[in-house]
Amino acid sequence: MTNWLEHSVQIEVNAPIDLVWSLWSDLEQMPQWMKWIDSVHILADDPDLSRWRLASGGFEFSWLSRIVKLEKNQIIQWESVDGLPNRGAVRFYDRHSNSIVRLTVAYAIPGIIGKLMDNLFLGQVVESTLKADLERFKNYIETKKSEL
Repeated sequence: MTNWLEHSVQIEVNAPIDLVWSLWSDLEQMPQWMKWIDSVHILADDPDLSRWRLASGGFEFSWLSRIVKLEKNQIIQWESVDGLPNRGAVRFYDRHSNSIVRLTVAYAIPGIIGKLMDNLFLGQVVESTLKADLERFKNYIETKKSEL
C-alpha cells in the first residue's frame, strides 16, 4: 500500500501575472530557484513531457512528468508517468501589480514508512524546502523584473 503525502505553500510576488507566468512556465529554468531540482528537460517530440532530476544530500531521483492541465496565467498541473511517483499543481492568482503563486506537491511513499517519515521529519523538510524555493523564485523574478 502506498501513501500520498501532500504539501502546499504560497507566496505573493511583486510582479504582474504575465511575468510570473512566463518565468515559471519555462520549466527548464526551475533549477535556478528550486533547491533540489538538478535539471529539467522538455522532450523534443512531446512538449507536455519533461524529464526531471532531483538531487540532494547523496540522494538522486528522476522521473518523467506529463502536464495534464495548463491554463495560461492560472494553472500548471502535472503527474509523473514513470520514476519517482509525484503529482501537483502550481496556481497563479492575479492581484494586478502583484501575483500569488501557490504550489502543491504530492509524492508517494510505501505504506507505514511514509506515515512515520512524514510525522517525524520528512514533511517538515519538504515543506520548508518548498517555502524556501518560493522565496528564491520571488528574488529571481524581482531580479528579472529590474532587468526589463
